[in-house]
Amino acid sequence: MTSSSLPLPFSLSGDELLTERLVLRPWTAAEVSAVLDGPRSDGWAGDFPAEGDGVIAGFLRDSPEGLHPYGHRLVAERDGGLVIGSIGLFWPPNDGVLELGYGVVPSRQGRGYASEAAGALAGYGLTAPGVHTVRAQVELANPASVRVLEKAGLRRVSDDGTLAEFAVTAD
Repeated sequence: MTSSSLPLPFSLSGDELLTERLVLRPWTAAEVSAVLDGPRSDGWAGDFPAEGDGVIAGFLRDSPEGLHPYGHRLVAERDGGLVIGSIGLFWPPNDGVLELGYGVVPSRQGRGYASEAAGALAGYGLTAPGVHTVRAQVELANPASVRVLEKAGLRRVSDDGTLAEFAVTAD
């Protein structure tokens, strides 16, 4: 794998990761339930949750290890606190490697939020004990997601013509 420096800057405030424009905060049990069964929160973007957020909420309900401090988080705008997506590292690591997944609702896409969140969480994941790599797979038919990972500071490490793997490693 190609080594690279930490992707994008972040800071910690309690259990929240802060970037220039975003807050990445842990899911609560109430939010998992609300995404799966309602009711909608006033603090959500109109198109949140997206399909992928529902999948992650189901995963978190069934796999509480996903709520680990290095696990899954909601993505909210710092200005106003509106939840606009979710992002996560699949805990526990597999031989020192964490898998990254992310999604931002369509109404907030094209603003660089996914790259900002992915870069911050990848960098944070590399601070976990025993973790040396954060990786993500993306379908090459989704060039916007490829660009998200490139802008987040991950490097393409493999490509089979259909799927590409991106990674960042601890220095």
